[in-house]
Amino acid sequence: MLRFLLIFLTGVFITQHALFGQIRIEVRADSLPLPDQPIYMASTLNNWNPRDPQWKLRKINRNTYTIDISEGFGEFEYKFTQGNWNIVEARSDGSLLPNRLFSEDRIADGTVYLTISGWEQRPEYQIHVTKVPENTPPDAAIYISGNFNNWVIKDELFRLKKQFDGSYKINIFSKFESLEYKFHRGDWNSAESWKSGKARPNRIVHGSDYKPNQEIEVEIENWEDLSSTFNFFSLIDLILLFAAFQGFLLMIVVPTMQDFNREANRLLVILLGLASFFLFFKVIGYYRDVANVFPKLILIPNFALFTFAPVFYFYLHRLLFRMRFSSNQAWPHFILPSLLFLAYIPYFFMDGKRFQHKIVNNETDLKWVFAVSFIVAVFSNLYYYYKCKKAIRNYSESYINETAYHQNINYLSAVLVIFMICIVLGVFTCVLFAVNTLRSGQITELLENSINLIWIAFSLIGFVLGYYAIHQPEIFKISHEETSGAETTAPEPEAAKTRASIAEDDLETFRVRIEEVMKTQKPFLNPNLALNDLATLVKTPSHTLSRVIREGYDKNFFDFINSYRIEEFKENINNPRYHNYTLLGIAFEVGFNSKTAFNRSFKKITGQTPSEYYQSRK
Repeated sequence: MLRFLLIFLTGVFITQHALFGQIRIEVRADSLPLPDQPIYMASTLNNWNPRDPQWKLRKINRNTYTIDISEGFGEFEYKFTQGNWNIVEARSDGSLLPNRLFSEDRIADGTVYLTISGWEQRPEYQIHVTKVPENTPPDAAIYISGNFNNWVIKDELFRLKKQFDGSYKINIFSKFESLEYKFHRGDWNSAESWKSGKARPNRIVHGSDYKPNQEIEVEIENWEDLSSTFNFFSLIDLILLFAAFQGFLLMIVVPTMQDFNREANRLLVILLGLASFFLFFKVIGYYRDVANVFPKLILIPNFALFTFAPVFYFYLHRLLFRMRFSSNQAWPHFILPSLLFLAYIPYFFMDGKRFQHKIVNNETDLKWVFAVSFIVAVFSNLYYYYKCKKAIRNYSESYINETAYHQNINYLSAVLVIFMICIVLGVFTCVLFAVNTLRSGQITELLENSINLIWIAFSLIGFVLGYYAIHQPEIFKISHEETSGAETTAPEPEAAKTRASIAEDDLETFRVRIEEVMKTQKPFLNPNLALNDLATLVKTPSHTLSRVIREGYDKNFFDFINSYRIEEFKENINNPRYHNYTLLGIAFEVGFNSKTAFNRSFKKITGQTPSEYYQSRK
């Protein structure tokens, strides 16, 4: 009996201690921003954690919540939230409410009665995901993370609610001027991506552009971890890869060409190699598995902005003018690529994950490095476009004094057209960047598409260069002499001979020798005849021969040779052997290599078209 009494008294003591050792806080909240979410108590006791499960209030009826607090804490400050600091109690008008103060000394009966009058007035964003990828697992939970929750992943408070029609909805409260966010399935490896599977930048909604109670309708195009290898490569990627592999193939083919300007072709191989190298890394660098291991590879293609144009400039001068650049002449052209490398050094030595974070979040420092280098590159390429255009124009004006065949350098002009398209798109991209910066990323997708168009245009340059280098080899024929370009000094003796006048007697002697060769050997029948070829037959330097033709016949070399071809044409047209030939067929027999050159020269020399001359004979 005594033992039973002792047990009873001990139970009563423990019960009384439990009852009188805790203080109950009872909270009345007539309205909640998130009706389905609980109320939490954040205080100095839990380091102001807005969502501490140990400080979660119990719901006892429709609008009443309670929490029990053990005695002994003395005084502390606190506030009520709904799981994060974007949803925190306030005055009835939504204005800021100072921290509440809890004090045991002011509590008489062990219960504190409180009322939440209102909640801070922060923008509420109603997000509606109307479509998710078809390969989304049926039981997958979709979350949203952003600046409103400090980018915490797998936060159940920010788990989207699936609707009956298969879409997803969630309401977000944010204290920031703009809402920055991204969808995922519980971790960053399963974050949303572009349709190709590439990582997409954060989504942004500007508070100034958002109207209350307006739904933000979005579509999730793909998931980074569920995109297959084939789906990862978009049509743009496949075009760039095709251009890259074609360039690598041409690097093998071009050196096998015989009897051509081998030094120019070496530069062509370098040019094709650079283009293919940059195109290849432009695609592979953004491939998810590669980017996770080597994230900084995406910086490499940007060097194309400053290296391709100078090398093309060198190639053009070596091809057209047989010009060699000394190291002192060449190094200034690579100052800008060197500066770009210096700007990238901090990122090359940065931790890979940190660098990925900068790329995905489009952080300011890296964004401006890209932007400034891109703008400088536009002006740099515009400068090289002007220099190359001028070189082609000068060559077009001078080649008639050195060749007797129609030289189709349209392929070089085509390259410059593509070059200009890239520049125009570059200017457009700069404008888009400025607008995107002012509007804090609202046209990010359009900006990326513009950059992709530049790469597509760039990929065409290598194709045009390689194709015509093989299919129009006449322009690559090796000259027997090396001439000096605009930036080199011509040999003084040759220059002196070029400027020297030719005596009348010597002029007549040269004319006799030239006409004898033209009559007996008929070199004009060679469709690829050049000034050096005829100079070899006449046994005189090419510069002297050019001067003799100009002063003795008042013609350039092109017209001089074509005049013999036209006379040969006139003879053949009356020859029964050629009665079954067309006019163009006869023209090819006498040395013309194109219909355009034949018609133009015939009209210039005879004043008639070939057809008019043929009709006039009858």
